[in-house]
Amino acid sequence: PPPPSVLRRERDDRGVWTLTLNRPTAFNALSEELLHALRDALADVAADADARVLVLAAAGRAFCAGHDLKEMRATPSLDYYQALFGLCGEVMLAIQRLPVPVLARVQGTATAAGCQLVAQCDLAVTVDSARFAVSGINLGLFCSTPGVALSRNLGRKDAFEMLVTGDFISADEARVRGLLNRVVPEAALDAEVERLVAAILSKPRTAVAMGKALFYRQLEHGIEAAYADAAQTMACNMMDASALEGVQAFIDKRPPDWAT
Repeated sequence: PPPPSVLRRERDDRGVWTLTLNRPTAFNALSEELLHALRDALADVAADADARVLVLAAAGRAFCAGHDLKEMRATPSLDYYQALFGLCGEVMLAIQRLPVPVLARVQGTATAAGCQLVAQCDLAVTVDSARFAVSGINLGLFCSTPGVALSRNLGRKDAFEMLVTGDFISADEARVRGLLNRVVPEAALDAEVERLVAAILSKPRTAVAMGKALFYRQLEHGIEAAYADAAQTMACNMMDASALEGVQAFIDKRPPDWAT
């Protein structure tokens, strides 16, 4: 039989996609093959006009151990490393550019680029036994690319401490520092993921898509440009049929009908 795919894909009839990292014996390390598979799958989600949410999950005991160090060590050339980290950046930006929310379902340890993957997702739910680190510095390699996502989630000193020490933090500490939305017992993980998914599905797709794009754009602006962009986005959003119906429903004291 052919070897199993390094990335499993599922899509339900609600428009909820699930991409599952599937290299459990390698702790789901981000090999070139897996990064290419992720990039292609994210493009397919982006092209799906009926997609509503993407859940990023992983098989086995670890969520993701970061880059595949054996692959990295086998080809020590600047061109190779530039291409590899460039590809990783493409994947991370594709997550942010998706018009639907991306939720990390974390069932185990996430280190280095695996921690970056959690930080890059819009939302993250994790088991209480999970641990997180950007541990490249322990090998002499500062986790510069994970630092981009990490520093946009955590306070600066918290992020830099993780990057410069390589130390692990617990799920509870990661939640306090801003890396995670929810920390739950293992038995409650899927139910908690579903709660967030259901909350997103109950909202109009257009408003969520416009809001997500604006949310990340304005973070990179100064405050005046951020308010100008946000005001224009809200004006355009207000002209969408779903917003007009939602506001009218509020005035009429009835539930909105977004089905039409």
